Amino acid sequence: MRYSGFTLIAQALKGHAGWQPVWRDVSPKSAYDVLIIGGGGHGLATAYYLANRYGIRNVAVIEKGHIGSGNVGRNTTVIRSNYLLPGNIPFYEMSLKLWERLEQELNYNAMVSQRGMLNLFHSDSQGEAFARRGNAMRLAGVDAELLTLKQVRAMLPFLDYETGLFPIMGGLLQRRAGTARHDAVAWGYARAADGCGVDIVQNCEVTGFAITDGRITGVETTRGKIKAKKVALAVAGNSSRLAAMAGMRLPIESHVLQAFVTEGLKPLVDCAFSFGAGNFYVSQSDKGGLVFGGNIDGYNSYAQRGNLPVVEGVMEAAMAVWPALGRVRLLRHWGGIVDMSMDGSPIMDHSPVGGLYLNAGWCYGGFKATPAAGLCFAHLIAKDEPHPVAAAYRLARFAAGRLIDERGAGAHPNLQ
Repeated sequence: MRYSGFTLIAQALKGHAGWQPVWRDVSPKSAYDVLIIGGGGHGLATAYYLANRYGIRNVAVIEKGHIGSGNVGRNTTVIRSNYLLPGNIPFYEMSLKLWERLEQELNYNAMVSQRGMLNLFHSDSQGEAFARRGNAMRLAGVDAELLTLKQVRAMLPFLDYETGLFPIMGGLLQRRAGTARHDAVAWGYARAADGCGVDIVQNCEVTGFAITDGRITGVETTRGKIKAKKVALAVAGNSSRLAAMAGMRLPIESHVLQAFVTEGLKPLVDCAFSFGAGNFYVSQSDKGGLVFGGNIDGYNSYAQRGNLPVVEGVMEAAMAVWPALGRVRLLRHWGGIVDMSMDGSPIMDHSPVGGLYLNAGWCYGGFKATPAAGLCFAHLIAKDEPHPVAAAYRLARFAAGRLIDERGAGAHPNLQ
């Protein structure tokens, strides 16, 4: 069924009794050409592009829970391409361009809203760093504007400009950045992949890998053994766990990243913005809630929940830049498991096991990367060579010292 205004009217006249399931919930077959582990945004997008762009349709996506139960439904929804280093800029810019036409391609309302992303700065040195980032973006053909204090104040008049401990001096704005409805992205890709013949198997947890003579032949799951010519890992914070089952140790740590949402408010923030003197970023959802987050928890964890010290730190940063938030009630908060690589940039490559492919180490960038990650991972699986815009994300860069240290934190995953 194709969604349109005419379809909506027709179904309304029928009492909405004719809607079909968005995707089939099937049992796994005994064998596939490609088996994708992970039913999040990256896994579903990879399956869709494999079928749609590369004609590989004997594909299954297996998910240990239900579709959208992982990080794709547990993030702060921001999409952007305001990166500094040449290894990252082309990739995230391609992703943003895919976001811009995603709803038309998938025929699904992912609520993509290009409301802009504004990064505030609070010192001369930070302003110079943001100017460097903006210049790098513009040299690569990406939109960027360095705003003065007066321009920032016109956009965000409710912030503390007079008495703040960290005075706001300006900001770097990317107008094409914005937000997208995270769970709708998963549903849209699942529907589109299903329409191309991909099997989506829920409640199917991997318990082991079948490897013969150094090559993958299939996986063991809670729903039986599934044979496959190629197997792809797209499991975010659980990457290290599954890689260990295949005898690999990845340069990744898993940490919890918490997110928060407030009660619904009248329209107040018409862009997403970040506080440069503390890790705090916020946007307003279409339902009126302020959606925000901050630093990851400082210890390794596979739990989808966080601890109170990080909650306190995020609230302190929020109050420092926007004191009025102290009067707003918090509705809920949650945690996602993020796979923090040693240089803060992702890994997309063959693994040492033949036929086993890695998509991991996305740190803070996993959701915004969804369309490009799916397309580039599909290219890698189909062609057995990296996509040109993801060529810097090879696993061997850690051994060779060709790191993509976007934040300059070095080999400290908890700081990336």
